[in-house]
Amino acid sequence: MLRLILCALGLIVAVTSASVASEKELQVTVDKNVIYGQVDGSALLADIGYPTGHELPAIIYVHGGRWRGGSRDYRESLDVAQWAELGYFAMTIDYRLVGSTPAPAAYQDLLTAVRWVHAHAAEYNIDANSLYLIGDSSGGHLVALAATLGEGSFERTGGWDEARSDIRAAISVAGPYELNTLSWGDLWTPIEGDALEARRLASPIHQITVETKPILIIHSDDDRSVPIQQAIDMEAALAVSGVTRGFLHYADRGHMRITAEVVTETLAFIDRLNR
Repeated sequence: MLRLILCALGLIVAVTSASVASEKELQVTVDKNVIYGQVDGSALLADIGYPTGHELPAIIYVHGGRWRGGSRDYRESLDVAQWAELGYFAMTIDYRLVGSTPAPAAYQDLLTAVRWVHAHAAEYNIDANSLYLIGDSSGGHLVALAATLGEGSFERTGGWDEARSDIRAAISVAGPYELNTLSWGDLWTPIEGDALEARRLASPIHQITVETKPILIIHSDDDRSVPIQQAIDMEAALAVSGVTRGFLHYADRGHMRITAEVVTETLAFIDRLNR
């Protein structure tokens, strides 16, 4: 798992429940297997990392795997300790996979995680107005949907029903935006109803409005899982609606994950939003 050591800032990773830090170091806590929701008696699990401090921005990572595989500690996923070093409350989540619970369960679980962060903002000194989402592949799809559709008409599941569900922005890495033209889009099939219409509803490109949250799109021409045209079309649709956006269009990065380059560009995008 990727770790960046920022020696110039004197920040040191501390992957313990509570570590004693010197005056030039952040005290970082990492908690694993945190239950962020419960559905039909089953727990939804997350790992979280956070430093001491006040008014922390927050970031939630959503893994890829075509909604049917992967986990919160998937290869090249977001490193909560690294982001805690950077002054963030960081969270990586597991969600219900389509092999056991069909769509839109994965998306409902992401929204549960968003509500969990809002519900626990005071406890962890989180700035509730600075909540960011980042995901790769199918996780990129889910965070882009959160930025466009929001809750939509989906039922709240998992808990924290009274909490907010809004976000500041989303970073979508190698994500798909039109499910009906995606080779593996048919994995998004609800138990009942019109599957094509369900996929259209779950396609971020069809849910863009002037209220859409800022989105950073990161994609590569040689992505063999999600065609680059999906990213090009999404960026164009965002431009038409005047949505704040960024598009990092690479030629040779393949099907991208949360690499050091992605971390750097994500931090730069967030910085631009807050100027």
